Amino acid sequence: MSSGASADAKEIVLKAQILAGGRGKGIFSSGLKGGVHLTKDPKVVGQLAKQMIGYNLATKQTPKEGVKVNKVMVAEALDISRETYFAILMDRSCNGPVLVGSPQGGVDIEEVAASNPELIFKEQIDIIEGIKDSQAQRMAENLGFLGPLKNQAADEIKKLYNLFLKIDATQVEVNPFGETTEGQVVCFDAKINFDDNAEFRQKDIFAMDDRSENEPIENEAARYDLKYIGLDGNIACFVNGAGLAMATCDIIFLNGGKPANFLDLGGGVKEAQVYQAFKLLTADPKVEAILVNIFGGIVNCAIIANGITKACRELELKVPLVVRLEGTNVHEAQDILSSSGLPITSAVDLEDAAKKAVASVAKK
Repeated sequence: MSSGASADAKEIVLKAQILAGGRGKGIFSSGLKGGVHLTKDPKVVGQLAKQMIGYNLATKQTPKEGVKVNKVMVAEALDISRETYFAILMDRSCNGPVLVGSPQGGVDIEEVAASNPELIFKEQIDIIEGIKDSQAQRMAENLGFLGPLKNQAADEIKKLYNLFLKIDATQVEVNPFGETTEGQVVCFDAKINFDDNAEFRQKDIFAMDDRSENEPIENEAARYDLKYIGLDGNIACFVNGAGLAMATCDIIFLNGGKPANFLDLGGGVKEAQVYQAFKLLTADPKVEAILVNIFGGIVNCAIIANGITKACRELELKVPLVVRLEGTNVHEAQDILSSSGLPITSAVDLEDAAKKAVASVAKK
């Protein structure tokens, strides 16, 4: 249990530390309701912590059985007189960072954007010049900070931008970014996402990555630079790129099937990765068919084909395999598959691949 509460705190907050949102409305397997608790009695802190640590907390973002809580943060609770929303995001359409803010904080920002888009304010930052004082001041004013609080908020915004750059973040989201009854601007709660490509220079940050809450198969996939997300269907999706993965899952659904997962190879693919990917997919008892959908831009389709044939032989694949390849060295790849003598079904495009994968499961 980590504590940030001083001995003379008027009120104390306890927060279950799991990698999921919706903790406040969650339910513990101990029967305790709520992953966030406030108390003015220090003697109650231990009792609450005992009902949290070691028990599963189920929220809208966890599996039904919840996630085991191993840590609880204890901190001084502050009275919030007003809440706003502030974030710094890396925006491709702007080729750099963008400040995003709203005077309506403490709520789902997507809801605000849908119902009151005029309350969303943006400031595009020149990545070379950096944030300007005028931009920080304008954002603070748009968030509704007045008088001396406006300068205080602008100063916090500039510090958050410097942090964003220093830690190679892709997102720094503060919600609520608010003020206290004592007239202080405070970052009450925050979420930070980091650029995976910056791991080599952010070793201390990435060393803090807690994978204990991940599924074992996700951790195993990460060992081979593969990204795995489990779903509840029976058709395994083996793709390169998150966008292609989502499109593959969607088209399986449209053709009456259900994806069992998606496994993303990424860009720099090696035969060994393909083999390990098949090993992971075939270890899942739910998988009744595998759909390979590769668009070879920076990925060499021939490497994929060699990896597929090696995996099929060595793992003695027992489920139907449908392969759609397109892009670099695709003709060589198709020759490798067709001359392998293995029961591999080729597809001309994604629609054809999805139909064949769904049909192969229906035959069983």
